[in-house]
Amino acid sequence: MGTRTVDETGAGTGAEAAEAKRDEETVDVTGTDAKDGATPASAPADGVRDGEGGDDSDGEDGGARQEGEDGDAVEESRPAVGLGAGAVVSAALGLVSLSGGWIGTVASARQTLVGQLETSSTASVAHQIQAVYGDAWQTTALWAGLFALAALVTGVVVLARPAFGAPGRVQAPWIKSVAWAGVTLGVIGLLLAVLKYTDALLGLPSAG
Repeated sequence: MGTRTVDETGAGTGAEAAEAKRDEETVDVTGTDAKDGATPASAPADGVRDGEGGDDSDGEDGGARQEGEDGDAVEESRPAVGLGAGAVVSAALGLVSLSGGWIGTVASARQTLVGQLETSSTASVAHQIQAVYGDAWQTTALWAGLFALAALVTGVVVLARPAFGAPGRVQAPWIKSVAWAGVTLGVIGLLLAVLKYTDALLGLPSAG
């Protein structure tokens, strides 16, 4: 009986010693890892950094796309501005062709003065009327026809420009409307100018 007690006591003591040794080894390993800087939180931190890096990359890509879209918008707006200005100019020239403009008025007055200086008092009445009034009216018609032709050409260029530009680009409706107005006024002004220049419209009165 005494021998068994001693054996059991010795066996129990050996087991406790082995368990204590394992605890010491665990503590040593944990301490060594802590000294080396390897913490369990390092993996999630790396993951967070990786995720942040991915977000930065996406932000850079988004900024590049935004910059590209802004550049395309600027490139598309430049032709639209030019076409809009051309349409307005066409309509304005058409209106000037109908009213004559100050250039036509000055040219007509100058031609009247030239006719008075070059016509003698002994000339016939028909010749005096033609030199003083007829030539002046024809000069006005000539300048009106030039303005009408400029309006017509400008409007046609504005309307035909999208056909030679980027495919699929749609022209603004107001540009088309103003350009068509300029073309219409140009045609009317050119027709009236030709009729007046040839004395088919508002010809000189008869001197008889």
